[in-house]
Amino acid sequence: MTPSFTLADLGWASDFLRQLDLDELSATPCRIAAVHRSRVEALTAAGPLSLTPPPGLSTGEIAVGDWALTDGVRLLRLLDRRSSLSRRAAGTAAARQLIAANVDTLFVVTSCNADFNPARLERYLALARAAGVEPVILLTKPDLAPDPEAWRERAEAIDRRVAVRLIDATGPEVRAALADWCRPGQTVALAGSSGVGKTTLANALTGAAEATAPIREDDAKGRHTTTGRHLRPITGGGWLIDTPGMRELRLTDAGEGIAAVFDDIDALARACRFADCTHGNEPGCAVRAALAEGRLDPGRLARWEKLKREDRHNSSTLAEAHARDRAFGRMVREVLRDKNRRRSDF
Repeated sequence: MTPSFTLADLGWASDFLRQLDLDELSATPCRIAAVHRSRVEALTAAGPLSLTPPPGLSTGEIAVGDWALTDGVRLLRLLDRRSSLSRRAAGTAAARQLIAANVDTLFVVTSCNADFNPARLERYLALARAAGVEPVILLTKPDLAPDPEAWRERAEAIDRRVAVRLIDATGPEVRAALADWCRPGQTVALAGSSGVGKTTLANALTGAAEATAPIREDDAKGRHTTTGRHLRPITGGGWLIDTPGMRELRLTDAGEGIAAVFDDIDALARACRFADCTHGNEPGCAVRAALAEGRLDPGRLARWEKLKREDRHNSSTLAEAHARDRAFGRMVREVLRDKNRRRSDF
C-alpha cells in the first residue's frame, strides 16, 4: 500500500503558496521525487504521479526536491526554489548540473579513514553555504578507527560553526542522533564520495534495504551504489535526497559560500591596504602578514586561493555560454522575423 502524505508532510509552505496566481489555485501542487530522461516522478497529497514536462522545459532543468504544479498528467510549471544545490557539470561542456532543490540541511558524509580530506569537505561546505543550506559533517565508521575523537576534532577544526557527528550507520541510534535535522516537512540531502557509507546511512534513515558495495582497503575508495537521485521519506518524518558519489565537485557562483567557509581569510583580505590586493608582494597585505606571523595556515590559504580561482573560471565560463545562447536565440528570432516579413511582402 502506497503511504499517503499531506502537503505539509511533503514540505509545502506559505512561500510556495504565495507564488500561485488566482487561476492556478485549482492546479495540484506536487514535489519532484525522481527525474528521468523524458519524464518525472512526483508526489502529491493524493498519491504519486508520472508526469511529462511542458514544452520548453527539459528534465535537465528540473531537480529532485522541486515544487511544481500539475494537472494530473503534465507538469505545468516549476515554483521558485527556496534553495538549490548545483555544480558545474563534469566534462568540458559549460553547463550547470542541478543536484537537489529545496534542501534544508546537507549531510556531508566522510569516514574515519583515508577518505577524510579537508579540501573536499571545504568544497561541500562552500556549496551548502552558497545555497543557503545548513551543512552538517557526518563521520562514519568510527568503530574502525583507533581514536575516533581525533577525527571529530579534525572535522570541527575546518569550520567551528558546523555541527559534526560521529555516526555508526549500521547502529540503531542513527535516527535519534540526527533527529534535530530530520523533522516532519524538513528535507536533508546526503553528499560525499563513494564508499563512505551513504547508502547504509540512507537505509538506516528510510528503512530501505538497498545494496552496498565494499571499499578498497588501500585508499578507502568505494564504488557507486547510488546511481540516481530520489526523494525518500525518512522514518518518523522528513525527507532524504541521496546523491551518487561525486568524483568532481566543481563550484560555480559560489563566491559567498567560499567567503563564509573561509571567513577568517576573507576578513584579512578586506583589511589589506589595497582593495585589489592579490596577496602577493603588495605592501600592506594583511593576509601575507598573518602568514608570516604564523596566524594563518599556508595550506588553508592555498585551498582558499584555489577555490576562488576555480569559482571565477567556472562562473565566467558559464556566463559566457549563457551569453552565446542568448545571442544565438536573438539571431534565430531575427532570421524568422525577416523571413515572415518577406513572405508578407508578396
